[in-house]
This record gives sequence, structure tokens and C-alpha cells, in this order.
Amino acid sequence: MIEYENLKNVNLAFLNEIKSAISRVVDSGWFVLGGEVKNFESEFANYLGAKYCIGVANGLDALTLSLTALDLPASSEVIVASNTYIATILAIIHAGHKPVLVEPCLDTYNIDSSLIEKAISPSTKAICITHLYGKPCDMDKIMQIVQKYNLHLIEDCAQSHGARFEDKMTGTFGIAGCFSFYPTKNLGAMGDAGAIVTNNKDYAEKLQHLRNYGSNVKYVNKYVGYNSRLDEMQAAILRVKLPYLESITDHKRKLAAIYIKHLPDAVFIPVTDHNAFDVFHIFSIRTKLRNELKEYLLSQGIKTEIHYPIPPHKQEAMSKYIFDDFPIADEIHKTELSLPISLGTSENDVLFVCEKINNFFKKYQ
Repeated sequence: MIEYENLKNVNLAFLNEIKSAISRVVDSGWFVLGGEVKNFESEFANYLGAKYCIGVANGLDALTLSLTALDLPASSEVIVASNTYIATILAIIHAGHKPVLVEPCLDTYNIDSSLIEKAISPSTKAICITHLYGKPCDMDKIMQIVQKYNLHLIEDCAQSHGARFEDKMTGTFGIAGCFSFYPTKNLGAMGDAGAIVTNNKDYAEKLQHLRNYGSNVKYVNKYVGYNSRLDEMQAAILRVKLPYLESITDHKRKLAAIYIKHLPDAVFIPVTDHNAFDVFHIFSIRTKLRNELKEYLLSQGIKTEIHYPIPPHKQEAMSKYIFDDFPIADEIHKTELSLPISLGTSENDVLFVCEKINNFFKKYQ
């Protein structure tokens, strides 16, 4: 069986170092906001070329806190892609604001920069973009819009660790870059974990308060804060894996190149752009025969996933917040299929998947 993701196998390569890191934390006797978190924050900021990193409990909190720290007027409008993972939209709502959905490009899955200006109103205060599946958004155009309308830019980088647009890391374009280190990410912890990066000193200090009950000095509460702190254990594990992130990315890009070369014309494959360095957190294809292909591949011993089966605007939870139709998002969610592209996936695995997909479509020629 070719697994879509086998986290036990993925972490085997780092297991001895991880065990040593965990023992180091246990022996220290310090488990919340200690040296591991501080060191990881410094190392991750340095990796991205950012000045500050604030470790938080998870990716959703990273997004929510980054929006909360902006002190926008209540119910401000925040532009977001209509096909993003729902966490991006939940963060906007949790921060007390209104999500304004903009359709994505069908070829990149990222927000269509040519449609953003049409969605801007006097109430628009921020844009929250998602570098979906590991592909950077069209940052040239987006930054022009941000500057023209004096908007805040929040980057959802939950799937784009190490992705670059014209040699600049995702997460470093706006006021905040928000990361999830959920175990399946290219840089994954062994539980929930997240971080916010920024180059703004005052903003970073406020986030340090907000994640810790509004306090940066014990029992002194400056803001109405939250309890959202990166765990020392998870920080120690992330410190083990961070030096390997570029090699993880290299492996996934090699697998993606095999898919791109060998998949049939019958499926839509990710586009490549010389301006964008894609880290292929997810290798997403599209076909109107998605469900049939998924079942066939499973019968051949290949597991796949769908990212995502239901678009945000059709989720029951969004019925009070989103009222428009989004046909491009619908099209993506009806036809998207994610193929195995894990650190635990081999080149032979990918060739086998390609062979089976080609066999499947021969029936429809």
C-alpha cells in the first residue's frame, strides 16, 4: 500500500535526534516558554529572513492573534480566497471581522489578484492571503494593491514553509506571516504548534503579550489576551527538523517533477512559474472523474486525499457569514485530488502512481 502520509515513517529519519531533544526538555524541568521556544523562534526567524518570530499553539491561533493585534475597527472587512482552508476564514470571524471572499485562479488555486480590487470597499482594512498547497501567491500584484489602498497584509503560510516568490520567503511580505506546524506539514511537529513572523518590533511585542494572557511580565496583564503558547516539547522537535527543511523540500520537488513529466494530459497538473518556488506541501491534480479515479487508485493500493471536499461557503458553520456563490471554488472542490508526495514517498512510488493513473484514463480514450 502506498500511503498518502505515514507520519511514523516520516519521522523515522529524525527519531534519535527527536528522542534526545525530548529528553533534554524533560531534564530541564521547564515546559512552558523556555529556552527551546526562544531558540526555535530565533532559528526560524533567521531561516525566513525575518526579525521576529512568536511561537503560538497552532496555525489558527497564529492567524487569529495576528489579526487581533492589528486593532482594526470592529467588523472590518478582510479579503480572503474563496477556496482556502476554513481556518483562514475562522480567524477573521474570531477576530471580530467580516470575511470577504474572492475567487482563486483555476491554474494556481491561489487568490486571483486581478479580482481583489473589485472587492475592496471603505470597510476593507486587510487582505489575508493563503499560499495554498505550497505555491506562493502573485506577490507583485498583491503588494501593489496593499500599498495603493494602505491595507494590512496577513500571509497564511500553513502550507508554504520555505516557499519563495522572487527569492523572498513567503511570510515576510506583510505585517505577519502565520505558520502551522501540524504534523503533516513540510515542517511538522508531533502535535499542534504554530508561529507568527514579523519585522515590526511593536507588533511582535504585542503578540508576545497576547499569546500569554496579555502578559509579558508574570501577573502583569497589559492586554486582554489568550492562552496560546508554543509548547517546549514541540519547539524542541521543530528545532531538530528545521535544519532538514530544505532537503525535505528538495525531495518533494523531485517527486513533483516526476508527476509533472509522467501524468497524462487528461488531468490538470500544477503550473510552474519561474517567479515562484513551490514547496509542494500538496500535489494537487484536477479531473472531472475525481471520485472514480480516487476509488480506482485505492483498489490499486494507492491512498489519496481531497483538499477540500466542501468549500467554505457551503459549510454549515459559514451560513451566517457568507451568502454569495463562488463557482470557481466549487469547481476546484469538485475536481481536486491530492496525490502522495510525502517525505516517506519514494520516486518508485510516484512512478507507480503515474502508471496507474495513465492506465485509468486509457479507458476513456
